[in-house]
Amino acid sequence: MSRASCKDGDKDRHTPILEDGSDTLRRVEIITGTGRRRRWSTDAKAAIVAESFAPGASVSAVARRHDISPSLLFLWRRQTTRAKLEEHGGMPSGFVPVAITDCGGKLPLCEEQGAIEIEVGAVRIRVMGTVDRRALCEVLAAVGTVGR
Repeated sequence: MSRASCKDGDKDRHTPILEDGSDTLRRVEIITGTGRRRRWSTDAKAAIVAESFAPGASVSAVARRHDISPSLLFLWRRQTTRAKLEEHGGMPSGFVPVAITDCGGKLPLCEEQGAIEIEVGAVRIRVMGTVDRRALCEVLAAVGTVGR
């Protein structure tokens, strides 16, 4: 392609970039920050995780305050939860295994009407008044088999 066929805007492409006529540019990188991964002590992690579990706390806000990624804070929260579960035999705190024994007869009558509310996944069972144990056992057995 002849020089005459180039557009006026393309002239700069063919002129040397540096004063000495060479076309080589050197790349300069400016690195700000630590340049390596930060090491968090166990105590520092525990303090940040505890702050994120505080009532009304936002994980993103806590992460921003400590200059860490929210995903890292969620990872630390999961690790903490798993460690606590392992301490308690793999069962989440606040939940207790239930076993129903002796499903015969009726519950004794009380002067006061009571209510039982059981939630299993998306199913909620509300029982008002006196309860026949056999019927309740059958309902709970049916709920236990739903979705399996």
